[in-house]
Amino acid sequence: MVERIKVGVLASGRGTDLQSIINASESGKVDADVVVVISDNKDAYALERAKKHGIPAYFVDPKGKNREEHEREIDELLTKHEVDLVVGAGYMRILSPSFVRKWYGRLINIHPALLPSFKGTNGQGDALEYGVKITGCTTHFMDEKMDHGPIILQAAVKVLPDDDRDRLAARILEVEHQILPRTVQLFAEKRLKIEGRRVRILPGDSWKEKYKTLPDVLYCDGY
Repeated sequence: MVERIKVGVLASGRGTDLQSIINASESGKVDADVVVVISDNKDAYALERAKKHGIPAYFVDPKGKNREEHEREIDELLTKHEVDLVVGAGYMRILSPSFVRKWYGRLINIHPALLPSFKGTNGQGDALEYGVKITGCTTHFMDEKMDHGPIILQAAVKVLPDDDRDRLAARILEVEHQILPRTVQLFAEKRLKIEGRRVRILPGDSWKEKYKTLPDVLYCDGY
């Protein structure tokens, strides 16, 4: 039996990735509970999503503080809520090396492209502009460089001839909502082992049957 873990989520926007974790938690698909949501944006809908589910939600204002002071407040909240895993889910602020070092191995992110390609805030648009035929999304452990840490799961999505950025982003987002909860569950099951640049997924019960397979998706998960 897997012991439930406590998850803290950092989010700056709508919070749909956050919602995917909450839904998976409430439906029994992950052995994890979101215990705190933190945003650097007071208008982030992610905060409202958290409140609707009775999850403590905090706006930590970065204005008038240096990065160390801002992150100290975040760290104090994560520690107060005894968080086991921190998830960056659309968090638009780059975390400092000292924060990452403290939480390394317990700090993951989701990115809307197949890393190491198309890093940064416009992964979907950059992939479309470059003309790739396949893009997707990636979950990875965060390290001290942006969108650089060891890759956990990836899922590929075809770029269709009539795609614009919004259509492509919407399809990638659907897949994000599958691989992010799955990544959380693999962490809860203690099946993720960092070996240099690689993450080895240790043997365990297959979890794929809990998710419907979306069309035009190729799972690249190391099994």
